[in-house]
Amino acid sequence: MTATLETFESTNPATGDVVGSFPVQSAQEVNTTVEIARGAADWWGGLSYKERGKHLKRWAARITQNADELAELIHKENGKPLEDAHLELALALEHIGWGANNAEKKLKSESVFPGPLMANFEARIEYRPLGVVGVIGPWNYPVYTPMGSVGYALAAGNTVVFKPSEYTTAVGVYLADAFHAANPDAPRGVLEVVTGKGATGAALCHANVDKIAFTGSTATGKKIMAACAEKPIPVVLELGGKDALIVADDADVKAAADAAVFGGFANAGQTCVGVERVYVVESVRDEFLAAVKEELSHVKAGVSYGPMTMPSQKEVVRRHVEDALKSGGQAFAGGLDSIGDRVIEPVIILDADESCSAVQEETFGPTLTIKTVKDNDEAIRLANGTEFGLGSTVFSKKNGMKIARQLKAGQTSINAPLGFAAIPALPFGGSGQSGFGRIHGEAGLKEFARPHSIARQRFAIPGFALLTFRRTKFAFDLSKKIVHSMHQG
Repeated sequence: MTATLETFESTNPATGDVVGSFPVQSAQEVNTTVEIARGAADWWGGLSYKERGKHLKRWAARITQNADELAELIHKENGKPLEDAHLELALALEHIGWGANNAEKKLKSESVFPGPLMANFEARIEYRPLGVVGVIGPWNYPVYTPMGSVGYALAAGNTVVFKPSEYTTAVGVYLADAFHAANPDAPRGVLEVVTGKGATGAALCHANVDKIAFTGSTATGKKIMAACAEKPIPVVLELGGKDALIVADDADVKAAADAAVFGGFANAGQTCVGVERVYVVESVRDEFLAAVKEELSHVKAGVSYGPMTMPSQKEVVRRHVEDALKSGGQAFAGGLDSIGDRVIEPVIILDADESCSAVQEETFGPTLTIKTVKDNDEAIRLANGTEFGLGSTVFSKKNGMKIARQLKAGQTSINAPLGFAAIPALPFGGSGQSGFGRIHGEAGLKEFARPHSIARQRFAIPGFALLTFRRTKFAFDLSKKIVHSMHQG
């Protein structure tokens, strides 16, 4: 394979310093990497779940032993504070461990009831690896988010070709290098990285992979889906969100304010399941706003959270803030002057029109809209009023579950922010413009496995064979009676 001559740089978003230089890999190079992964698929898929689990645990141990080094790299390349980088690593390690420990239990061969008409059959479902999985990761959580696909795909027996974001390529390369350093017995190809920009990701979609897992914007997700449809290649898409937090009339208001501020401004608002909209019942509105103001006094841009990782995103923030103010919204904190060259100060807009872009489109920046509603029912209706359906949060002492069950979201956290993201057993994904398919948990393992249904006739029943042209009238009449007796009501 001829090495590419074109390169690109990833930079520190806080300083502009170069973090690393990487090749822009061509479609031919991507295809070659996929074939290397294909060559390792039989070896990796042929290991027992226990053996694969050992490899994954050694990988996790390697990451843990070098956590300070990797956290520093995340801090430099993504811009988030070191503490947040360590928290991201902790969550990612939880998912590696869960996949390693639970893959056999969740993907083992299972027996199912064949039904009365096929009572002489044994019916089983077995799960096979897909083969090679392509993972296209985001820049906002460059370890935690792709690990929900990479770790679970590996645990299910697939090899993986990972294309990290061009903004956090050094982190992606580090992860693959750590896997190989921890598992020198594994052949090349179990976990490989391809580097580049959009064209490299597109090439992965056209390569000989068996599934693509993508996390990113809805617009890019639609392009991924269209490219994969040509073969077709199945996809799992975890796309954008416009996640709402509901402060019910019986909420712990101070806790809700803490969650709103953290959910809205952590990671500079660059969190797909972070809080972007708040709906607060009018009976607790004033108390809630006072608590938000108090919480906000402890938040310092550039310290509590870092800069915008992707420079172009600040123009989206600017457009949304402008639209919210023009629609009648009132600035509660910050405003257009809060949008700096690299860091954006917290912006909170009160009671903007629900039709404005700040409410209907994903902002992905340190902004919040807060809307006053008359009751819980109106809060639910407005929370469900966008095309997205990813995460959500509810604060209510007595009605949390009741409200959560009425939200059109893939996951909901009650009385604390983002709880679902830290529980490996819970599936994670969205609906509508937020995508489809699931990562994490049992559903995440099965997303990267092929169910194989096996029906084995254990013995023949003389005179009662139905699946033959030689079936008798007696067999047909008897089967008809059985079916009618079961389903006539």
